Amino acid sequence: MDLKTLTDKLAKVYSHKNDSLTLRVSEAVKTLKKDLDTLGVDEIKALSDSVLEIETKTLRDDIESLLAQKEIIERALEKKSHALQELKCDVFNAIETQIDDEEALLKLHQVKLQSVDLFDFLSEMVESAIITTLEKEKDTDIKDTLQEVIKEITFEAIKEGSLNTIRIRKILSTILQSAIDISEATPTKAGDILNATLRGMRSGLIASIDRFKKRLAFMPIEAKHILIEDYDTIMEDLNQTDRLFSQVIHTQASENTNEIKKLLLEIDADMHYDLEELINISKEAAEAMRNRFSSFAKGAVKTADSALNSETALEAKKMGKQAWSVARVALGSAIKSAKDVINKAD
Repeated sequence: MDLKTLTDKLAKVYSHKNDSLTLRVSEAVKTLKKDLDTLGVDEIKALSDSVLEIETKTLRDDIESLLAQKEIIERALEKKSHALQELKCDVFNAIETQIDDEEALLKLHQVKLQSVDLFDFLSEMVESAIITTLEKEKDTDIKDTLQEVIKEITFEAIKEGSLNTIRIRKILSTILQSAIDISEATPTKAGDILNATLRGMRSGLIASIDRFKKRLAFMPIEAKHILIEDYDTIMEDLNQTDRLFSQVIHTQASENTNEIKKLLLEIDADMHYDLEELINISKEAAEAMRNRFSSFAKGAVKTADSALNSETALEAKKMGKQAWSVARVALGSAIKSAKDVINKAD
């Protein structure tokens, strides 16, 4: 019986009347009048695929339906999140119209920075901040003012979210690329802009890690669970923040013009010894986390150990042994074939 005939016949005789999967398979095989022990690999595969196709159809249809719903929900979430950020900004703008005092306005703007998710419009905000600094500050004040502005933006963008390298890299890269864009448009100020931006980014990153370190002792239980689950990753990330910072600079340098590349690499070389503070605060944060959560993390490992006896884990073990058996048989056949060739040669 060819493979197509086999699978077509199986599809016709297969019945869901019996509640037991084993009995359903058994009855189908009996109807086929096939001895599985005599089937080849291709026939076993065709038969298995057919049973899988039939048995998993409902679940696969459900998954496809859920994925479609997920896509719709994600698009809706994106729109709602954007609308939320816009509304937050509108609220602050409305409050701003009621304030005339300059000092009160500064306080409102500080609260706004803390309340709005900066990542949604980080690039535009950095560009605006740099342009405003260039327009309003004297040449002698540009570097200091811009460094402080970038520090504040970096700190506010990083502080509330996860300290994982992917997120931090994205934030730092976005800020730096925005500064590069302005630098290319104003080449006479490029050195000052990039120097201040990189130093501001570093200071903002240091401030974010320092805040994380100080808040470890007061984190709610929910946050502790997140840290425990991602304990190893966060520890690893904290121990390589200086490399991450330099990698962002080198990546942006390689993706831009030779002039920008030269400036970035020169500034990076000058800042090399200044990264000591970043390294130290990262180590302190890692140590604080280790002291506070290592016992929790060990407990999580024990929980994971007990999970090794779960049905899923046992099935994984079983499949691992089966894979070993298949490999062992294949290896045995290969060795036997090789011996046969050697014996014939003798």
